Amino acid sequence: MEHPKQSPQQPGQPGQGATILVVDDDKNILQVLEARLSFAQYKTLTARSAEEAVEILAHHQVDLVVSDVKMPGMGGVGLLREVLAQWPQVPVILLTAYGSIPDAVSTIRSGAADYLTKPFDGHQLLAKIADLLGRKDPAPAPKPGKGKSQGLSDQLWGGKSPVMRDFYALMERIAPTDVAVLILGESGTGKELIARILHDHGPRAKGPFVIVDCGSTQPTLLESELFGHVKGSFTHAVRDKKGLMEEADGGTLVLDEIGNISPEMQTRLLRFLQERTIRRVGDTRAIPVNCRVIAATNADLPALVKKGEFREDLYFRLKVVTLKVPPLRERKEDIPLLTERFLEAFSTAQNRPKVTASPETLRVLMAHSWPGNVRELKHALESGVVFCRGQVLEPQDIQLEQAETLHEAAPAPAPSSGPAPASLSGPSSAPNQAEAAPTASADSLSLEDNEHQAIIRALERTAWVKKTAADLLGISRRAIHYKIKKYNIHIPGKDQDE
Repeated sequence: MEHPKQSPQQPGQPGQGATILVVDDDKNILQVLEARLSFAQYKTLTARSAEEAVEILAHHQVDLVVSDVKMPGMGGVGLLREVLAQWPQVPVILLTAYGSIPDAVSTIRSGAADYLTKPFDGHQLLAKIADLLGRKDPAPAPKPGKGKSQGLSDQLWGGKSPVMRDFYALMERIAPTDVAVLILGESGTGKELIARILHDHGPRAKGPFVIVDCGSTQPTLLESELFGHVKGSFTHAVRDKKGLMEEADGGTLVLDEIGNISPEMQTRLLRFLQERTIRRVGDTRAIPVNCRVIAATNADLPALVKKGEFREDLYFRLKVVTLKVPPLRERKEDIPLLTERFLEAFSTAQNRPKVTASPETLRVLMAHSWPGNVRELKHALESGVVFCRGQVLEPQDIQLEQAETLHEAAPAPAPSSGPAPASLSGPSSAPNQAEAAPTASADSLSLEDNEHQAIIRALERTAWVKKTAADLLGISRRAIHYKIKKYNIHIPGKDQDE
């Protein structure tokens, strides 16, 4: 095989040693790109589909993505939208076999990345990568007059409440150290993001960042996922596999929902924390692993320790330092700033003019109890930007779990001769259900029509990616498939029976 030509990049130039994720369903192209990038002194990760790429991005620190456009499933443009929504700091270069893709180019430009048409010159690709990585600043220095804690605040979407100022100050002291950290907080408070910030501001920032979801991984699979296995150690072990602990060597390992692991796994994890070595399933060799460990949970670990359901010695090993994340209901004064920043980010991601919240909408948001915390606020505003017809977000554009909040916090909307706003779960604007009863059939038709339009608008906003549209609408993927068939919605370029 012919060796790739020497990269024009010289030692010390921007991006050297960065990690690049290459995505293409063609194995040969993957191998060529991987060889060329490795020869140019980049670290490479590869994926055969956009869905696999999303999984890699969720578990690894990636500096740039190079992806083919035309792939089965989500495809390159769908992957780009996922990256813009979840990892906006990661630039994406799209590769296409077609000479003109104005829609894709427009989407890419909005994300400050680039594209190349196949066949392309390898030096041109390397030049674009070097340029993007040279302009990228994943952990910007604090602006003049601002301390480090202000930078941490910006990365957590902001918050100036006293409780959050204290929280940022504690993070600032913890981040530069290498100690184990236990992050405690309710679901949706941003524990994973906090772990990422601690990694980015810590001594292992250039190392891998690996997240293990202990809550959703089956107990029988968790051991193999964490520690790896050797060929033949169990029925489907057809080859040696490196575990996520080994993947985290030199970086940070995040054990999310640590309270869910079995007693047997607790024992193995304790042994690792004591010895800093692991043994793959079916192997006797001890493999040294040097990583920082951050654990996170929404469970009451001290209570589990008292019940004998969680090892006390493991608990104390994990909680060298404890970070308790305040729930959103205890810092409601941060909601206006969070709202402003979320709306700005989602407006950019959806390639539309900036949307702002009306005073009535802010009153609704301030009155809500937010059981889902910042995640619930984020999802409500993301779908709100989809439903918003203009540039001002109104109460009827947002969907909240507690429908009564809208009635309590916002004045009744003025009568309108136009169509009702699209909403899947928002409250009815009729103040008296009894008065509305005589026209129930007409109202049902109107609601059904609104639901139909809401689904179409969400699909259009997400380039007809059903999974992303379902997330925006706050419904399951199965539900959106059902609704698409129910309303006979045509997906461009797709077989309706898929």
